[in-house]
Amino acid sequence: MDAVCFDMDGVLVDSEDYWHPYERDDLLPQIGLDDLDLDEITGMNYREIYDYLVETYEIEMARAEFLAWYDEAATSIYGEEVRLLDGAGDLLAALDERGVTLALVSSSPHDWIDVVLDRFGLKFDAVISADALDGPGKPEPAVYEHAASEIGVDPADAVAVEDSVHGIESASRAGMSVVGFRHGAADETDRGAADYVADSPGDLREYLLARADE
Repeated sequence: MDAVCFDMDGVLVDSEDYWHPYERDDLLPQIGLDDLDLDEITGMNYREIYDYLVETYEIEMARAEFLAWYDEAATSIYGEEVRLLDGAGDLLAALDERGVTLALVSSSPHDWIDVVLDRFGLKFDAVISADALDGPGKPEPAVYEHAASEIGVDPADAVAVEDSVHGIESASRAGMSVVGFRHGAADETDRGAADYVADSPGDLREYLLARADE
């Protein structure tokens, strides 16, 4: 294992714990999709979420209003509410000490990512935002293919850590080994497509450090 590519939301910070209630209680009722399974959109770039909901469910909210809702929610979620997940900072430091290249690969725009990096003092060898790339984001493989090229590794020599179905698919299609990260016993997202499922921060740490020490 030469590199680890971390998703941000739900892997490094507990933002999904905030996004989901915001979406379920406020956004979805506005667009008439109260019963939408949030796994359908979790992990996708918010611009592509809009396109998907228009194409699939023919929502009528204007694009500008939809994107403004996400930008406003993100200001509060990333700037004030999210917390770094247990052990995340120590895990990054331990991998760095072992010479593992570290990349952040997120569907969030750079403005949101930068708030998290600055708040928690996180450092990566490369920060990749699907929002800044031409072409489709997760679940398509392009963002992880770009990340591998950016850090100069063969995707087969990299491990991706993802919590969403779309993220797992994206990294897997790019040729990376994928760890599906579970948020706890109440998290019922199906991560069966991952090569390994980590059920806790401690489990994730143990698995990645063992891979780094091989």
